[in-house]
Amino acid sequence: MTDLHITLLQDSIAWEDPAANLAHYAEMMARIDGPTDLIILPEMFTTGFTMDPAANPETMGGTAMQWMQAQAAKYQTAVVGSLVMEEEGKYYNRLIWMDEDGSHHAYDKRHLFAMAGEHEHYVAGTERLIVEYKGWRICPLICYDLRFPVWARNDDAYDLLIYTANWPNKRSYDWLTLLKARAIENQCYVAAVNRVGTDANGYEYKGDSCVVDPGWRHTLYHVEKMEAVHTETLSAAHLQEVRQRLPFLQDQDDFEIR
Repeated sequence: MTDLHITLLQDSIAWEDPAANLAHYAEMMARIDGPTDLIILPEMFTTGFTMDPAANPETMGGTAMQWMQAQAAKYQTAVVGSLVMEEEGKYYNRLIWMDEDGSHHAYDKRHLFAMAGEHEHYVAGTERLIVEYKGWRICPLICYDLRFPVWARNDDAYDLLIYTANWPNKRSYDWLTLLKARAIENQCYVAAVNRVGTDANGYEYKGDSCVVDPGWRHTLYHVEKMEAVHTETLSAAHLQEVRQRLPFLQDQDDFEIR
């Protein structure tokens, strides 16, 4: 296990305009300075947080998937973000993990945001995803999943927890507090990417994309109210030190999610 370089892309998503968003993210990726192993995009990065999935659905063999595959190959890095995905007449808020060799993994958002009616338009996922990548075990989740610590509980399954989101400004305090809590309680790094700007429904977003340390209650990186391209190095040695000095994961309760 060696250090991992992760890049966060925070921007204002063009509403339901996949072509414009893909072009903009390609331009942002071209600005990455230095090596990176993983590029993280926001939730529904081609459309914004839309409740009209039929307007701009993606498919598992469609344009956005091909774009992710091309970018991963170009930069020799994994690319992660969620999309509006249509499959067999149903819609999913689906996170895609695209590897540089074109292989991929998928995670369907489990906790759909009922306050916005997400549960009325999308099908909830049932399985958590753990990706083994360059010696790291990584658990990618989506936005509202953050409010449910049981789903993120680290039973020594992962080293890095990722949240890709469209989290409104008015609940920024909750976002930042819960991200720190997830890092502390799970003794893992947390990397979270949110959007900025205002969407078509008038909701404002100030980003607050960040990287949180696994044990010393320290935010390694935090950016708000602006477009940003940032690469952070996660120390494997530091993670191991934290877990050795405070080995409390071994004392956690056993339970089963039904």
